Amino acid sequence: MSNQGYIKTNTTNQELPPFDLEGHRGARGLMPENTIPGMLKALQLGVTTLEMDTHISKDRQVLLSHDPYINPEHDLLPDGREIAASDNKKYALYQLEYETIRSFDAGSKYYDKFPQQEKINTYKPLLSELIDTVQTYLQQHGLPQVYYNIETKSKPSGDGKLHPNPTEFVELLMGVIQEKGIVDWVIIQSFDVRTLQVLHEKYPQVKTSLLVENRKGFEKNLEILGFVPNIYSPYYKLVTKKLVTQCHTRGIKLIPWTINELEEMKRLKNMGVDGLISDYPNLYQELEAAK
Repeated sequence: MSNQGYIKTNTTNQELPPFDLEGHRGARGLMPENTIPGMLKALQLGVTTLEMDTHISKDRQVLLSHDPYINPEHDLLPDGREIAASDNKKYALYQLEYETIRSFDAGSKYYDKFPQQEKINTYKPLLSELIDTVQTYLQQHGLPQVYYNIETKSKPSGDGKLHPNPTEFVELLMGVIQEKGIVDWVIIQSFDVRTLQVLHEKYPQVKTSLLVENRKGFEKNLEILGFVPNIYSPYYKLVTKKLVTQCHTRGIKLIPWTINELEEMKRLKNMGVDGLISDYPNLYQELEAAK
């Protein structure tokens, strides 16, 4: 994987891949999601971007997790026991200190939605630890720098209960990103336009990606957002040739989620999308070979 052929964006000096291969939550189809082993697996498979989700703990630490709670579907109690289904909302991350969150097992339980997942006793890491580990791995293995596509998991109904308000969320997240010196290599994505609006106002140099699963349409979603993001990232079934044209006319990259079938990847790439997000980044090697 080489940096040659990368193109400049029109908003920062940093380069984006001409076709972005993103590992969804690391490599969720193959390894526990949003974990360090999962992210390293994605790197081994040659992704150009690591996609991940972030939440905030009670002690204001930025950690990786898709769900706002410890999830009984794929997490275990610190002693290895199952979490009762009735306790699916008992362990809210925003109400727990990070040290407590880290003690839960986030990788040993069989997850029937992803039967190929390798089982490993691991935990929900801090974003700071993940960045340190990834940067060290890249250096040790002589790999080119990858992007971090980081989602702010928030929505209005969760403010003060499951996460801080948008401004505090962004400040905590950017504090880690700035401390680690990777601002140029970060994309912040969200379904919650509020966090993207805070970013655009306070950190205009940071790339943004609008996540979309509604059917309001491209123009309406941009109107709601209030500015032109770097990336428009819809559910893949919403992608049409018209949408590709609309994005490219505005200088926006179109990177859909989450595509787990090789033939669908080929179809979307041929349609003109600028990248893919998949739980199975191992399929990217087959996609590249099919050129």
